[in-house]
Amino acid sequence: MVKKVKVSELVAQFNLEVLAGEEGTKNAITVDDVHRPGLEMAGYFDYHPTERIQMLGKTEIAFLDTLSEETRKDRLNHFASTELPCVIITRGLDIPSGLIEICNERHIPLLRSSAASTILVSRITGFLERKLAPTATIHGVLVDIYGVGMLITGGSGIGKSETALELVKRGHRLVADDAVEIRQTSDNHLHGSAPELIRHLLEIRGIGIINVMTLFGAGAIRNNKRISLVIRLENWQQDKQYDRLGLDEEVTRIIDTDVPLVTVPVRPGRNLAVIIEVAAMNFRLKRMGYNAALQFTNKLTEQINEDSEDFD
Repeated sequence: MVKKVKVSELVAQFNLEVLAGEEGTKNAITVDDVHRPGLEMAGYFDYHPTERIQMLGKTEIAFLDTLSEETRKDRLNHFASTELPCVIITRGLDIPSGLIEICNERHIPLLRSSAASTILVSRITGFLERKLAPTATIHGVLVDIYGVGMLITGGSGIGKSETALELVKRGHRLVADDAVEIRQTSDNHLHGSAPELIRHLLEIRGIGIINVMTLFGAGAIRNNKRISLVIRLENWQQDKQYDRLGLDEEVTRIIDTDVPLVTVPVRPGRNLAVIIEVAAMNFRLKRMGYNAALQFTNKLTEQINEDSEDFD
């Protein structure tokens, strides 16, 4: 399902003045890009992105003022396609002659802001990225450990929340428990947060629901975090071969992004909080270019080759 933002939401969010085409404020915005139609004002329409918000700033309007009335009217007629979600005039500038009539006739919202073009583009793009980003909700716990956003998943009752509580006691920060709302940004990064209803809350079987911020302070929580690593907890299976060196790098797909995955078997006596802390530190070392498992394997290969040569 394609996400949409109504032009009326944009008007309310940025306090935009509606100058014409008010009927079109129900138009849907489906992309987070904003287009400044410089080439179109010069007469080149072959690649005119009509699905984007169109923004006319000081440069575009100054250029239109240099055109004859007939040429300007022709350019605006070509520019104002009925597919445009809206047109925004920046810096509180005067409206080009004829544009109000065209927008009213074609029900294209003509909006105006006192903000500069570059500032408004940045703000609108950020707003639309948040609103239009693909989202998913995953059952798990999201914790910030040494600056690494770790999503802990696994079956119900396996110990995710208890592990998160131990991690919070060790100085790390809780982002979400039970349900993690994940948003994928345009650069394919995943950011997780908690639903408003259960924000800062942690469910511990036998105790009930606790408020982490109330018990441990504001330093024990954060509202959102980029997800860098997924830890999957599963019950220890005697007949399953687990990676003992760390050479096999698994990934899991969330929305459209592949995220590194570490599977941790659970059985009595294993300190999961410490294991997950070490996984976070090891992940950071790998990102810095140090891979202990690979270095060990290379040294082992060199040693075998040296022993082989001595034997010969």
